[in-house]
Amino acid sequence: MRLLVVEDDPDLNRQLVTALGEAGYAVDTAFDGDEGLFLGDTEPYDAVILDIGLPKVDGISVLESWRRARRTMPVLILTARDRWSDKVQGFDAGADDYVTKPFHMEEVLARLRALLRRATGHASSELVCGPVRLDTRSGRVSVSGSSVKLTSHEYRLLAYLMHHAGRVVSRGELVEHLYDQDFDRDSNTIEVFVGRLRKKIDPDLIQTVRGLGYLIAPPEAPR
Repeated sequence: MRLLVVEDDPDLNRQLVTALGEAGYAVDTAFDGDEGLFLGDTEPYDAVILDIGLPKVDGISVLESWRRARRTMPVLILTARDRWSDKVQGFDAGADDYVTKPFHMEEVLARLRALLRRATGHASSELVCGPVRLDTRSGRVSVSGSSVKLTSHEYRLLAYLMHHAGRVVSRGELVEHLYDQDFDRDSNTIEVFVGRLRKKIDPDLIQTVRGLGYLIAPPEAPR
């Protein structure tokens, strides 16, 4: 999953990027509303963390612009504790949730997981496909009850496919959603990670749909 953090405070921006990266997300950053607006308009993010009090263009205006342009990614806004009006404006502008400053990083991570689950139609924090279970809270993956150790890129790939289980996902979509904007993107890398994943989990779980991409579904599931 690929996220955008739009926060002008350098320390808080860095803390968010570090925590999100450790949680297995690819993260792009912006430090003002102008840059954040541009990235949100041009890149396919799975979710955005957006501060309200931004320089150049305020967060509410950024969000309103995205929604007018039919950008539907979930947006978690950051607000000051004593500015209840920001929360109301945020929701009216199209925000999906909010966190008040100062906040605990675990709350941000939990709210993001909930937004991503809802956006992909999942009710539980545990994603299940055949014998594979992926716990989005802990980042643990198991096959038939046995724990499986994955690299960060393998985990991102599996998590994205499982969030979109039953749907064919193209290589291009995977490249766009698994790597941040500074990563040297190469669709051939996806094939390498798919091959590694197949060796670690059920080899028949990730199916190649010729000319289209990949589909994760139990072998017995209808296609």
